[in-house]
Amino acid sequence: MTNPNRALVLVDVQQQYFSGPLEIQYPAHTESLPRITAAIDAATEAGVPVVVVQHSGGPTAPVFNPTTPEYALHPDVQSRRQDDWKRVTKQFGSVFAGTDLLAWLRERDVDTITLVGYMTNNCIIASAAEAETHAIAVEVLSDATGAISIANAAGQADAETVHRTLMAVLHSNFASVATTDRWVAALGTDQSLAGDDLVTSAQAGAERFPVS
Repeated sequence: MTNPNRALVLVDVQQQYFSGPLEIQYPAHTESLPRITAAIDAATEAGVPVVVVQHSGGPTAPVFNPTTPEYALHPDVQSRRQDDWKRVTKQFGSVFAGTDLLAWLRERDVDTITLVGYMTNNCIIASAAEAETHAIAVEVLSDATGAISIANAAGQADAETVHRTLMAVLHSNFASVATTDRWVAALGTDQSLAGDDLVTSAQAGAERFPVS
């Protein structure tokens, strides 16, 4: 796609993810946050609309409680906030579920959303998967998102494994995955980011990991 009509979607860049059990681990938030702000600055300069999303668990929730300081946007995002940014509050993983974001995108003929923020293993993948059902193309910036390590009754994985695996999963079907620098360069040429497809990814995977 050439000349994509983009919107940059900042997913839950809230204080909740900068300390405690949900602290982003890979890429570390000290690395991913500067990439997020670089994307904001590039979008602002290019005239790309920005959507700022905050997750709310409600006033009695142990996390993402809107009455607590952890609910707030990170100061580096808040300081860049402009009056024309679209504000979205969500209660589910996907940025579309229970919000008016889809209608707002349709009104502006936005056909491509660029996702940055947290977490890779929850709201990023959920939002990308739902976007497919709305025929909206998705770009995910691999260095401007981040994951946590997880362990539960079904298994365990460190944050780097989670993030790298989900980037490959997203690029195989749901999104075009690239670095922030590549995305900024694409903005300058009005080009979409190159994606992949499930069949090609499956063929390459079979060659790399043959069944014995």
